[in-house]
Amino acid sequence: MKAPTGETVEPRFATDVVTFYHPAFWGLQSAQDVRKLALNDAGGFWSRTLDALAEAGVIGVELTFAPGDIESALRAFGSAPAFRRALEARGVSVVSAFVAGSDAPDWRQGDNLPAIVADAERRAAFLADVGADLLVTGLPMRTTYGTRPPFFVDAAYMSRMADIAHAVGDAVARLGVRLALHTESNSTLWYERDIDLFMALTDPRYVWLCPDSCHIALGGGDPVAVARRHAQRIALAHWKDAVGPIDVELTIDDTVFAQQQPYMTELGTGIVDWRGWADAMSRTPGAGTVLIELDEAPDPVAALRAGVAVARRARA
Repeated sequence: MKAPTGETVEPRFATDVVTFYHPAFWGLQSAQDVRKLALNDAGGFWSRTLDALAEAGVIGVELTFAPGDIESALRAFGSAPAFRRALEARGVSVVSAFVAGSDAPDWRQGDNLPAIVADAERRAAFLADVGADLLVTGLPMRTTYGTRPPFFVDAAYMSRMADIAHAVGDAVARLGVRLALHTESNSTLWYERDIDLFMALTDPRYVWLCPDSCHIALGGGDPVAVARRHAQRIALAHWKDAVGPIDVELTIDDTVFAQQQPYMTELGTGIVDWRGWADAMSRTPGAGTVLIELDEAPDPVAALRAGVAVARRARA
């Protein structure tokens, strides 16, 4: 992004709260221990997380599934305005909130639309109160290849998803919030073809895109090509690196995210073309934010600093 003088403007560097979920960061043994700690001491969880953000020089945060979710923030601070004040005291702001599929009404269930919209409105109201304007979600997961009967991601399926996205996008827009769809591995918005089809079926006034460079690469796609094709609709992007495409058919169940983990890596150590990605991102509506995603980093401060350095070099 360029200033009127032609100089490059520093973006807001951000990360997802999941960056801080590694047990080692907390001196604990398991993810379950981290969740228990946050449940018993939500204030302590957020205080250390926000301090680490400030130490890393990262000033934006995306809320996600528990323990770094909206409910946890409300337990810790009592209200959205109080949470906002705590962040502002550290120079931090909320960028967005991510809706995990397991944490919200299922888009595949045809009679769930009222519940889906109500859930999105609740999250959007919180975002508006904390000064953020972006709700990020994904489409449902695929089924394991070979499952009978087979589940096809076809035009009929995508049309149903587009209808739901339109309803949600319209509902949250009334609260000043935009809806953006995330390109999650092994979901029905993973392959380049999935993304192109869904974007073609949705109204750009109501439905935005949040591409994830790692997940697109894990599906054998070209993140830079996707970003260039859909640049006008990218409200936010997740900057994340991949070791290489997933070369096996994973079992899609509760363990699929753990199965994907070995294919992910820190920025600058994988296959993503960061110069190409940075160039494509500079041409998007979301150019002002660089969200570095590092799933469960043992030393999140060091990892974020390294990621910011990679992003800065790519944008130079």
